[in-house]
Amino acid sequence: MKKVVEKKIAELVKEKGGRTFYVGGYVRDKLLGINNLDVDIEIHGISESVLLEVLNKVGTPLKYGKSFGIYYLEGQHIDIALPRKEKAIGKGHRDFEITIDPFIGYKKAALRRDFTINALMEDVLTGEIVDNFDGLNDLKKQIIRHVDDKSFVEDPLRVLRACQFACRFDFKIANETINLCKNIDIKNLSKERIEEEIKKALIKGKKPSLFFEYLKKMNQLNYWFKEIEECINIKQDPIYHKEGDVYTHTMLVIDNASKYRNEVSNAYYFMLSALTHDLGKIATTEIVDGRIHSYNHEEKGVEIAKTFLNRFTNNKHLQRYVLNMVKLHMKPNMMMANKSHIKNTNKMFDEAIAKKDLIYLAMADNCLIENRDNIKNDYEFLFKRLDIYKEYMKRPYVSGDDLIKAGLEADESFSDVLTFAHKLRLAGLDLNDALKQCLAYARKLKK
Repeated sequence: MKKVVEKKIAELVKEKGGRTFYVGGYVRDKLLGINNLDVDIEIHGISESVLLEVLNKVGTPLKYGKSFGIYYLEGQHIDIALPRKEKAIGKGHRDFEITIDPFIGYKKAALRRDFTINALMEDVLTGEIVDNFDGLNDLKKQIIRHVDDKSFVEDPLRVLRACQFACRFDFKIANETINLCKNIDIKNLSKERIEEEIKKALIKGKKPSLFFEYLKKMNQLNYWFKEIEECINIKQDPIYHKEGDVYTHTMLVIDNASKYRNEVSNAYYFMLSALTHDLGKIATTEIVDGRIHSYNHEEKGVEIAKTFLNRFTNNKHLQRYVLNMVKLHMKPNMMMANKSHIKNTNKMFDEAIAKKDLIYLAMADNCLIENRDNIKNDYEFLFKRLDIYKEYMKRPYVSGDDLIKAGLEADESFSDVLTFAHKLRLAGLDLNDALKQCLAYARKLKK
């Protein structure tokens, strides 16, 4: 249905002497064989008043903002724009003076685009590709290259967009674009825009590590991603980490974690956990008796990860999830190695906010396993223990009502007894035995 609407608009525009193009990421993704539901079309050669006449024949046109020259049709997911020029008037991502010019020409209209692969235009009616900046060649060679030196530097968000596209498509960034990005100040970007690019990189990236690797090459880790930069050259015990320093390890882990994004409860939260899991090593790494150690880095990492997250997100649910994963990330592999008792694995899963996700984080963190295709088989112990935990949680257990019915008063020690009851539940005691022990424990507390 959508294609019918676009074609109808293009036919009416043609009757008025204009031409209609698909533009931006829609054209890029179509050529890459990627489905993109965000459709953008650009109308050339007719005035805004004539465009409105056209749109009114197709549906109910609504406008974004006052001066952007962008419309959409009620009930349709298509952005319809007139060509425009943009001039920076400030340091922020949105600080632009916009001038609508339907007769500017194809090349000048595409000049405001960020990268050559995003500057491609496709005629809606004929399918002809208009390529003003050799974007087809860059797409073929898998290169992210900026369109114009002057316009590119006016929008600092493009530094992150370059890195995000590189990791999303596993493309290379042209050296001239990297060099240009080195001198762009990204400090004044809003935290919301920073998070938007981080999120795309982590949940859409074919190779999420490239986002940070290219920021590193651009010397752009030091403000928004200071803690990630501080992981560089933090050494690790080569017995357990042949891959090298904490930064290199973290990059491997987020690439490993990307394989499990469809398995976990929240892909974005999970990927952030993988990114921040070892930040505590910044503050705890030391050499003891000739060996490199990072004792209690998981505990110390909670505060460091919180500082990092606060820089770009206020989402408390996200922070609670990530900080919980950082705190617990060492336990699954340790318990698997030690073949820990059910009581201990139950306690670990009970503490975890996202229990299955914690296992997948441990899998991503294990860089010693070379055959990652069958890694889930190696973690059968933990998945079975998670099933046991779930089965234990379904059993009858001692509740507050049970204690009151047994004659216990809801006094200051009541919560301690409930805590004790939960420990017995994790240990797998049946209801009657657990109730007896709870009452005995309550009597002991009152002595």
